[in-house]
Amino acid sequence: MQKLVDGIHQFQKDVFSSKRILFERLVDGQHPLALFITCSDSRINPGLLTQTEPGELFILRNAGNIVPPYGAAEGGEAATIEYAVSVLEVRDIVICGHSHCGAMGGLLNPDQVDSLPAVRAWLQHAESTHRIIQENYGHITEPGARLTATVEENVLVQLEHLRTHPAVAAALGRGALTLHGWVYKFETGQVFSFDPDSGQFLPLEGASGAVPNTARILPPI
Repeated sequence: MQKLVDGIHQFQKDVFSSKRILFERLVDGQHPLALFITCSDSRINPGLLTQTEPGELFILRNAGNIVPPYGAAEGGEAATIEYAVSVLEVRDIVICGHSHCGAMGGLLNPDQVDSLPAVRAWLQHAESTHRIIQENYGHITEPGARLTATVEENVLVQLEHLRTHPAVAAALGRGALTLHGWVYKFETGQVFSFDPDSGQFLPLEGASGAVPNTARILPPI
C-alpha cells in the first residue's frame, strides 16, 4: 500500500503539475477516441499500451475481456457499452485479449476454477470459445499454443456478443462504428489484430484493422 501512496504523491508533484491544463480541460467533459474492452489482468495497461492521455480511452475491464450477450447478465458491461456508443459516440470499439490469460486458462481447465463459483459462472459467457477449441483445435495439444488459440477465438466470440447490444447494432447499421479484435503479447510488446482478409491475427501494422460489421469470419484451422 505504501507504494500506492508514494505513487500518488509523485503523480501530484510531477505528473499533474505538468499536465494541469489537460486535467482542467477534462472538467468540461470527455470525448474518448474509442471504447477499449480488455482483461482485468494487472499486467495490462491500456493507456501505456496505446500511449493515450486521460480522456482518450473509455475503458471496460473484466476477467477474460468478456462481453455477455445483451440481456444475458446483470452487470455494468451493457451499461458501459451503451453509454460509450449512444452518449459518447465513440467511433471504434476494441476488444483486446492478451497472452497468458488466466481466465482463458480456467476456461481450458475447469478444475482450476472449481472452488471459484463466481468465476466459473462468469466464464459461461465464453462457453462458445470453449466449444470451438474442443471441437476444432484437437490437433493443437501444446499447452501454450492451445491457450493462444483460445485467447484469439475468445476475442472473436466476444465481438459477436458485442453485436447483440442494440446500441452497437444500430451504430454498425448506419456506419458510425467500427469493431476491432486485438491480442496483446505483453512479454514482447507485440499487438496482433484480426485481419478478415486472411482470417488470422496479424501484427497490427500488417492487418487491415477492422472486423466486418456483419457475420463473424472464422480463422483457418
